[in-house]
Amino acid sequence: MDLDRLGPATALARRLRGSAGLFKVGLQLFSAEGPRAVTTLAGLGFEIFLDLKFHDIPNTVAGAIAAAAALPKVRLINVHALGGVEMMRAARDAISGLRKRPALLGVTILTSMDAPELRRVGISGTPAKRAVELAKLAKSAGLDGVVASGNEALAIRRECGPKFLIVVPGVRPASADLNDQARVTTPGQAIQAGADYLVVGRPITGARDPRAAALAIAREIARTHRAPAARV
Repeated sequence: MDLDRLGPATALARRLRGSAGLFKVGLQLFSAEGPRAVTTLAGLGFEIFLDLKFHDIPNTVAGAIAAAAALPKVRLINVHALGGVEMMRAARDAISGLRKRPALLGVTILTSMDAPELRRVGISGTPAKRAVELAKLAKSAGLDGVVASGNEALAIRRECGPKFLIVVPGVRPASADLNDQARVTTPGQAIQAGADYLVVGRPITGARDPRAAALAIAREIARTHRAPAARV
């Protein structure tokens, strides 16, 4: 399904009412449709994960975060933790005075990257080690949580505590294709590792029946974790 246009995205959102908690607006849809993608989906009753992964000098990121946080029903928003402590602090300060603000997350290591790919861009160590270190850095900068693979969620939870949000992308049901993801977990594995939110894309958007696929994932979570399920 072509979700870089508002029409298909809106149609999908209507089908998913009652089966998903938030709607993620990412780079493709936002680049094509701009802020009206957020306002339109918010108008359908969805809260928004604005997944734009800001990564620039502190002043520029602060301005972008302030503008994005002013959009309706934005629950989660993110920056790249690799942008550094000063950039993350600037992002935090840009929205700290808001009466009701979105949670600010630091993206750790993209789930498409494995150890060889990290080495190609000059980052040593394993994805797991780097992700945990970046999560600790994000916490020290005052961020509310991180976006990280489910493979690192348990270690991040241990290091950063129970109130630190962990959003896990690259979630794939056991029967799904990996596509371009290198480090994935099933919904049940991610929840057991300590995830607060799951980001599920193509297993739902590419399904013949997206609503049925979303509900199947909710059932998979319920089978593996009897406490209240994380938000999908």
